[in-house]
Amino acid sequence: MREQLGFGATEVEDPVPLEAIELSRPRVEPPPPLSHLMRSDSYERVSHALGRGYRDVVRGFRGQIENPPDLVAHPGDERELESVLAWCAEERLAAIPYGGGTSVVGGVEPRVGDAYAGVVTIDLRRLDRVLEVDDVSRAARIQAGAAGPLLEDQLREHGLTLRHFPQSFELSTLGGWIATRAGGHFATLYTHIDDLVESVRAITPRGVWQSRRLPGSGAGPSPDRLLLGSEGILGVITEAWVRVRERPRWKLSAGVPFDSFAGGAEAVRELAQSGLNPSNCRLLDPAESELTHAGPPGKALLVLGFESAHHPVDEPMRVALEAARDHGGEPGAVKGKGSRDDPVGAWRHAFLAAPYLRDTFVAVGVLSDTFETAITWERFPEFHARVMETARRAIAEACGAAPDGPGSPRLSCRFTHVYPDGPAPYYTVLCPAKRGGEVEQWDEVKVAVSETVIATGGTITHHHAVGRDHRPWYERQHPDPFAEALRAAKRAVDPAGVLNPGVLLDP
Repeated sequence: MREQLGFGATEVEDPVPLEAIELSRPRVEPPPPLSHLMRSDSYERVSHALGRGYRDVVRGFRGQIENPPDLVAHPGDERELESVLAWCAEERLAAIPYGGGTSVVGGVEPRVGDAYAGVVTIDLRRLDRVLEVDDVSRAARIQAGAAGPLLEDQLREHGLTLRHFPQSFELSTLGGWIATRAGGHFATLYTHIDDLVESVRAITPRGVWQSRRLPGSGAGPSPDRLLLGSEGILGVITEAWVRVRERPRWKLSAGVPFDSFAGGAEAVRELAQSGLNPSNCRLLDPAESELTHAGPPGKALLVLGFESAHHPVDEPMRVALEAARDHGGEPGAVKGKGSRDDPVGAWRHAFLAAPYLRDTFVAVGVLSDTFETAITWERFPEFHARVMETARRAIAEACGAAPDGPGSPRLSCRFTHVYPDGPAPYYTVLCPAKRGGEVEQWDEVKVAVSETVIATGGTITHHHAVGRDHRPWYERQHPDPFAEALRAAKRAVDPAGVLNPGVLLDP
């Protein structure tokens, strides 16, 4: 890593072993009728105490478990879940819904304060089945605890796919995707899980919340839309009908280098507004391209792809490459499936490995994390310049390193998703870590960048959700009357205020 980046520790640090972590004693004991669903051993409590954000990984690595749940519940059906929720409401125990635990914004950490008698994390991974497949309407009813690979394996038996592949795909669950409005595989058109949801079912302390299954409806505000992005504060999602599709048979991909990120952005804007709807349309700036070994040195790279289950995609790819050439792009070879030896394959491999590599960086003294947002096209150039300037300055100050030259911090940007009216920029930070002070380092950078993102008109998150970490900026982004309406909705379905307190709003 030192050879690759020019910085990092001289020695690899070992993580604190589980048996060395000291936990506070559980504050509550489960009632006998629920005891078979509950666990309070160290492994269960530690493994459900943190998400997968950089701050979480660092604290877990060092054995700093400040807010472990008192109990971890593993309901196997809705009846058991209802019993757990009723007990939590009666005893004023915070109830934290838990899917794959991949939140990077403090969404599953039981950081709830002293207003509760204890915390019960509700792990839904026993609810992991595809319950029903509608081949005619192309939809499937799937339990919320199904993780990505298991969900796809079950759909594959029917020749179908949900084709929603967030970076956390191997661990995260359908319920988590819905609760956090996760971004998936498609860079255009079907960018969020929102676009694939037909109806949702959730259990609340006041009863079942289930919407009617319909292709669309104009009957008032949508029950589904309110659960999408609710992050577990309104109910525990147990299943959903989702739109599925035939598995793609035709796929083409190509890497298109550009002399500048700005030139590539103009090409991407034309593609996003063209109606071609490429499945992949991700633009990497030169630093991101170099970091992932995807494109030629000093060049921005457009990773472009088309796919279909019904027809060849040669013609839309031809039109898209022609548009890219009009903006200075230099298309490479078009391939049916990328390998690590071509730009698209190299980028894909780096994309899938990135979260795991980031966790390893903690051991070698490298601070690594990301932040993401969205902005309209006409504001993007100024927005991007200000965010990059702020981030460079904040990283240099936090890491105590010169912003330029050998061994300097790395800052890069790519578009993860694009829309006719704007891109979703995703920024990656790599810099020397101060061992023992990484959390404070990252907080310093996070605050500076988040302030600039909000002040310049962007969103605090495009697909990472709000959680507890983004709360201060989310409160500046949403209208006050909306916040009051959301609080009223929570009071109606969760009068005791036990569901995931501190996420999105205070009870």
